Amino acid sequence: MTRLVRLAGDRALPWLVPALLLALWQLGRHQGVISQRFLPAPSDVAIAFWHLAGTGELWRDMGVSTARALAGFAVGGSIGFVLGVLNGTSPVAARLLDSSLQMLRNIPHLAMIPLVILWFGIDESAKLFLVSVGVFFPIYLNTYHGVRTVDAGLLEMAESYGLDRWRLFCEVVLPGALPSILVGFRYGLGIMWLTLIVAETISASSGIGYMTMNAREFLQTDIVVLGILIYALLGKAADWAAHRLEQYCLAWHPAFRTEALP
Repeated sequence: MTRLVRLAGDRALPWLVPALLLALWQLGRHQGVISQRFLPAPSDVAIAFWHLAGTGELWRDMGVSTARALAGFAVGGSIGFVLGVLNGTSPVAARLLDSSLQMLRNIPHLAMIPLVILWFGIDESAKLFLVSVGVFFPIYLNTYHGVRTVDAGLLEMAESYGLDRWRLFCEVVLPGALPSILVGFRYGLGIMWLTLIVAETISASSGIGYMTMNAREFLQTDIVVLGILIYALLGKAADWAAHRLEQYCLAWHPAFRTEALP
């Protein structure tokens, strides 16, 4: 029984601060400390959620935004992973490509929005490009770093056992680099949602960003706040999935054997 109580407490602890903030928010709105125009009460946001969920508009926009985010992540993440492995395993490729990629990395990808609109217009290609670019560099850098920092002693031992290059990569290099790669994966998920928020509020005809911008035109603050909270929850869900993936892929790693899931 004590163990169950402790486990429930551990699971509830990460949600204590958000719950406290919601309670203070509701209290402040009820006491008139927070004006309706500045910030609606959580109960008003819940009513807006119930209404939009009932009409199906909310689920449609969430589906559109999630599809955009995952498509951009798949494209940018795949390219970043491949180039990270290539430059990490080939000194010639690193000398040829890494310097150029580092110069591009220092260009804020959101500052490219006017140029991207000129290139792609305001259709789905523009959003896919922006999300892909935003995700690319965290995954590339962490993959490159992870491959380059694999223990040289393990590589020498594997070569002495006669492993060919493919088996050496699959059985030594990739597992050794995996913790760093998954850090990039997790960080890239956060950049994915950040980029999508900006892209959808600038040029979109559907999605959560479009929903919030449309609500802003009609001064529907409750829907605007609802959109922000949905982005936060989607980001938390993505981070939770990435953490579970870390636990699954790194079950052999001492740091993940007894770690409690937040």
